[in-house]
Amino acid sequence: MSADLLERSLGVAGGVLANVKPEQLDDPTPCQSWKVRDLINHVVGGTYFFSTVAETGAAPADGGDAPDFASTDFNAAFTEGAKRAVTAFRAPDAMEKTMKLPFGEFPGSAFVMIATTDAFTHAWDLARATGQSTDLDPELADQLLTNSRGFISDGFRGPEPMPFAAAVEVPDSEPKADQLAGFLGRKV
Repeated sequence: MSADLLERSLGVAGGVLANVKPEQLDDPTPCQSWKVRDLINHVVGGTYFFSTVAETGAAPADGGDAPDFASTDFNAAFTEGAKRAVTAFRAPDAMEKTMKLPFGEFPGSAFVMIATTDAFTHAWDLARATGQSTDLDPELADQLLTNSRGFISDGFRGPEPMPFAAAVEVPDSEPKADQLAGFLGRKV
């Protein structure tokens, strides 16, 4: 996988972010303990986290604590962070570099897929929470669903703080992004 998929996923997230209205910031999201503002902070902060890991090979020592992007121009901050993340993953050695995260060590080629899936899935969460279409980039959603099925085992599932809830069955007739969200534990 490549930085191109990350760039595409971040493009999807940026499109969803651009349609969030200020009056929606305190609305609930499919992420049980997050409101829209928390999700925005995670999505925008994630771009800076991804870029730091790709640039340095390690997660920030402070855990990547980020400012409250939702109270500022989060679209501009996202655009800047997304550009930095894509640039970092396009560096000549990025895909082979070992990247140390709080939950393990991965080659850049694996971490770029984690970042891609995270950005795309949280774009779905944000779209769902703000009344936007969740039929996001069907081809990319299908690629991420296939990849996730091969990567995410039951050992990563459970109640918070586990990264994924139990998979939710979503009919094949539903959009691929909804199927991905269901596989990752979202109620569709």
